[in-house]
Amino acid sequence: MINHTFLEELQDYCAERNVDLVAVSKTKPLEAIQEAYVLGQRIFGENRVQELSEKHPAFPEDVQWHMIGHLQRNKVKVIAPFIHLIHSVDSIRLLEEINKQAIKNERVIPFLFQMHIVEETNKFGFEKDELMEFLKSDSFNEMTGVAAMGMMGMATFTDNQEQLKREFSGLKNDFDFIKDTFFNTDEKFSTLSMGMSGDYKLAIECGSTMVRIGSSIFGSR
Repeated sequence: MINHTFLEELQDYCAERNVDLVAVSKTKPLEAIQEAYVLGQRIFGENRVQELSEKHPAFPEDVQWHMIGHLQRNKVKVIAPFIHLIHSVDSIRLLEEINKQAIKNERVIPFLFQMHIVEETNKFGFEKDELMEFLKSDSFNEMTGVAAMGMMGMATFTDNQEQLKREFSGLKNDFDFIKDTFFNTDEKFSTLSMGMSGDYKLAIECGSTMVRIGSSIFGSR
């Protein structure tokens, strides 16, 4: 059901480069995820809250569930008790809700700031200047239920390698600047999530520390 050879080679490829592999299991059945689990995969990414909440109880506690899709504020409470990492924090209001639900669940929820790195205006994410202003604010620094682990970006869906390299490199530069300016003493702020099935090698070359691979492992939807 899954590409065993590719997954094993990909796990080795990422391990050699100290890159975390998120197997994007959205829309895939439990049997496919179980196959990947048997091969040693422990991090899985989902983009729908309902699907995530249904799959979570079916697997051991050593599985890390990542929310990689756009997250609505009214759905945060569903995943707050168990989510390992939220990639897609794209607004201040969303982070405020995550902080609220984390405190209710007596947890600290790790998250990534989703950055807007493409030319299209219909993509979600922070602009660099907007994020900088927020990081200076008391409202961010007084949050006790969340932990910033780094940044995430969604590149343009294109075969243009120069454009992809420009977007990935730009995000890496922003990551380095934000880390040096606001998190230089915080070792937790170390994750740069960028790169998917078609461009993960380029993303890693540009500094990615976490890739999100779905179709190459599980096949197309």
